[in-house]
Amino acid sequence: MRPDSLFAAIGVAPNFIFVVLSLLYFVVSAYVYISLIHQISARADGKPFGADTGTRTFGLPEAILSAVLIVFLLLNIGASISHPAIDFSTRNLLGNFLLMVFLVLFIVIFLQLRGFDVGALGGFLRISFFRALSTGAVLLFFAYPLILSSDVITQRLFGGGSNRQSIVEFFSTIDQRIMIIIFAIAVAPVIEEFLFRFFLYNVLKRYFGRLLGVMVSALLFAAAHAHFPSFVPLFVLGSCFAIAYEWSGSILVAMTMHSLFNSLTLTALAFPEIFSP
Repeated sequence: MRPDSLFAAIGVAPNFIFVVLSLLYFVVSAYVYISLIHQISARADGKPFGADTGTRTFGLPEAILSAVLIVFLLLNIGASISHPAIDFSTRNLLGNFLLMVFLVLFIVIFLQLRGFDVGALGGFLRISFFRALSTGAVLLFFAYPLILSSDVITQRLFGGGSNRQSIVEFFSTIDQRIMIIIFAIAVAPVIEEFLFRFFLYNVLKRYFGRLLGVMVSALLFAAAHAHFPSFVPLFVLGSCFAIAYEWSGSILVAMTMHSLFNSLTLTALAFPEIFSP
């Protein structure tokens, strides 16, 4: 082999290896989530792993409340689409935070008055925090190829993508960055997983089955972010959260995945040079 051919081959090899590893990573990730779906489908009683078979399920009052919540979300989504400008002011952040906390507290009190054990339904005590953290980290690791692939396909079909540069500039100028990071990592995962996975998904699953429950809750989750270029990746992400919750029987796993995902996303946006080749 000629020297120049040898050097060319050496230069191509790393790219080839990267492509092969990426494809292998995607195949393994798909296999993991297909296996989780298969295990969920194999449960004859329809209960999450380790769930108490005597636990009450949501009924008509919860269905009515979820319908009201869905209408509220759709109205809020419509308003966000009509006014797409992002407002990260302290007043807006606190307003959204208080509204979400009010919704969660209202649902918790409503369920308590209805005689439900929210802790048992959500599986908060089913597994330890460290097990939820490790399980969530592993499942998020295998969810990433599915999310990134959907993002690439969306950009190829529709073009565009997230406005990364404006977000980076935002992180370098806004004084409320600490509040945003806390909200994205600690607050939003708890509130959103409670609303979309714990409540809406369980109600939808009760009346329409797991498949529609996963799809509709993930659609609402993606639409609620009011960012069209990220809609499909967010739908895939929400579906992975729902599958992880259904498989583990603990909403803590989905909350952990959500928090870790937001942490990595914020790090990549605030410090793009870390992930630059």
